[in-house]
Amino acid sequence: MRVLIACEYSGTVRDAFIKNGHEAMSCDLLPTEQPGPHYQGNVFDIINDGFDMMIAHPPCTYLSVSGMHWTARGLRDPKLTEDALNFVKLLMEAPIEKIALENPISVISTRIRKPDQIIQPWWFGDNASKKTCLWLKSLPKLELDINKVVCPANWEKVMCAADMVECDCCGEPFCPECNTHYADCECIGPTEDDVITKEVDNVLFGTRVKPAPKMIWENQTPSGQNKLGPSPERWKERSRTYRGIAQAMADQWDKI
Repeated sequence: MRVLIACEYSGTVRDAFIKNGHEAMSCDLLPTEQPGPHYQGNVFDIINDGFDMMIAHPPCTYLSVSGMHWTARGLRDPKLTEDALNFVKLLMEAPIEKIALENPISVISTRIRKPDQIIQPWWFGDNASKKTCLWLKSLPKLELDINKVVCPANWEKVMCAADMVECDCCGEPFCPECNTHYADCECIGPTEDDVITKEVDNVLFGTRVKPAPKMIWENQTPSGQNKLGPSPERWKERSRTYRGIAQAMADQWDKI
C-alpha cells in the first residue's frame, strides 16, 4: 500500500508503516528528522501521485481551541485561522481513497465537522494524556489496546479474572504482570474493599491512596511535554505524534 504522511517532519508515522511493509512517504515544508522517503515541499505537489492512504497532521497553531484566545482578544489576524481551515478542507477533499486527519481539540469540529473519534496516547503505550481528534474517510476507528494502557501515577487498572491469561499448567486465570495466579496477584480487583475507582474511556482505574490523587500522566508533570517553557523549538516538540499512536495506525489500518 502507498501511504502519504502529510505535514510530518519527524518520520514517526512514516517509519511505522514502512516497518509493516508499506511504501510510505512523509511530506513537510521542513526536512525530515530521520532518514527515509520524504518530500520537502508543498503536499499538493504530490497529492495526486496515486497514494492509497493519507494520514495528515495539519499545523494546529491557528486551529487549536487552546490558542483561539489570541484571535478573540484581537492579538492575531482571524485570516490565519480561515487559511488553516481552507487547508484542512483541501486535505479532506483529496482524491485518495483512505484518509485520516489528526489534530488536537480544534475549531475544525465546529467549522467543518465533528471528529469521528477522540483518542489518547495512553491507550497505546505512551505515558501521556492528550486528546487527539481523528477525522476519518474509509477507515475504522482505532481500538484501545487494554494490554498497552498506561496508568496515571498512583493508579492501576482494575483487573478481572476475564482480563487474565490461562495458566498453562492448571488452566486457572494467570496474571502475567505479577507472574502468579489471579487469586494470588496484587492487582486491584473489582470487588476489593477500600479502593477508589474511576472509569476513563471505558477503562476502570483504581487506587488505594486516600484521598484519591488527581489523574496525571508523565507529560502533565512539571518536566513533561505540556509544561515546556517558551522556546523556538517548543511547537515542534509538542506537535510530534506519539509512537504508540503511530504504530496503532500502522497495525490496525494495515490491511484495510
